[in-house]
Amino acid sequence: MARKSRPLPEINQSSLADIAFMLLIFFLVTTTMDVDSGIYRKLPQWIDQDQEPPKINRRNTFIVLINKNNDLAINGEFAQVSDLKERVKEFILNPRNDINLSEREDKFVEGLGDVKKSKGVVSLQNDRGTDYGAYIQIQNELVAAFNEMRDEFSMTQFGSKFITLSVGEQENVRQAIPTSISEAEPVEIKR
Repeated sequence: MARKSRPLPEINQSSLADIAFMLLIFFLVTTTMDVDSGIYRKLPQWIDQDQEPPKINRRNTFIVLINKNNDLAINGEFAQVSDLKERVKEFILNPRNDINLSEREDKFVEGLGDVKKSKGVVSLQNDRGTDYGAYIQIQNELVAAFNEMRDEFSMTQFGSKFITLSVGEQENVRQAIPTSISEAEPVEIKR
């Protein structure tokens, strides 16, 4: 007589699910996810190779150099990073109409009327050997200078800080005080 085959014993699936869940939790806890970060900056419009760059009066250029030793030079003179923000603000705003600082022109801005807009441009250039930390520190000071100028302008025009303005009002303030930072390709700076 032939034997009947017995069914195979079943494996308890609940413990297998528990082990899979614990492995998933382990990998989630021990794995790090890097988030890309960078400098928020609007890139300039693309221009054709045969198009000439705009002419900028020497008076309207504020030159910031960082050498391979992370030394800061403003318009050819060594300076401290702590002085940079105030010097940029003075250059762009030119409150005393100094002929050595940037020119200002009347410009009509919707919602604000005629405002005195600076023609000044901050030109930032660094050496190939400049530390990234020093470069970011200079970048932060430059952006902070423009943010402070916008805050001060917003307080005089609207009675509140730039960040609290409506989107339309913020755009008007950006037209009156644009972030005018030009970055050149890194080179070997002799100093």
